[in-house]
Amino acid sequence: MDDQRVSLLPRRGAPLAMVWIAWATAALAIAVSIWALSPMWRAKPPGDPLATTLVAFAKQDRLTVFSAELAPVVASDDARLFGMLKSRQVAVIPARVDYTLDLGSMTRERMRWNAAAKRLDVTLPPLQLSRPNLDESRAQYLREGVWITRAAQEQLTRENTQGAEQQAAAGAANPALMTLAKTAAKDAIRQNLAIPLQVAGFGDVTVAVRFDGEAAGK
Repeated sequence: MDDQRVSLLPRRGAPLAMVWIAWATAALAIAVSIWALSPMWRAKPPGDPLATTLVAFAKQDRLTVFSAELAPVVASDDARLFGMLKSRQVAVIPARVDYTLDLGSMTRERMRWNAAAKRLDVTLPPLQLSRPNLDESRAQYLREGVWITRAAQEQLTRENTQGAEQQAAAGAANPALMTLAKTAAKDAIRQNLAIPLQVAGFGDVTVAVRFDGEAAGK
């Protein structure tokens, strides 16, 4: 019997287009076989959405969501030499208070994932208010008194500073500013979570945010 050999080279005169089609068909068949037999080649579903969310929170750690500019008006009185030297100082001291979220305290228990609705519910801890940052370089003072000693002026300024800090802290906690700060916090969290979840393969996700004590969906 003659030795028969099979050549993979195209026969002389065979159309070049037919040869490329044959090679492409063979390559496609091999690729499909490998994909079917090996799970690691298949497209994997997204991972754990809560884990993705926790990673996003860990990168932020502490997030400043709102700042309030306040202008406390305070007054202090001083009397010396058995009340013979009386003085008064009124001050307007600009102050700033920051509203922050401690994202490091976020745990799985504060989140709930609804896969069917592609909805992530997040419950945030209370906002934390910073100590008022007084800008005494822009403070305005009005002093009254026939003779105000240096010691008296220093005492009046210290009392003005303490009073302005207390007044700024109380003002920052009023309901109107707290509502603005909470709204800003919710918007920030929605934006910070929606994009990582979308990149992770979860598609268009609805992120519902509320604070401790608020009804769901607010």
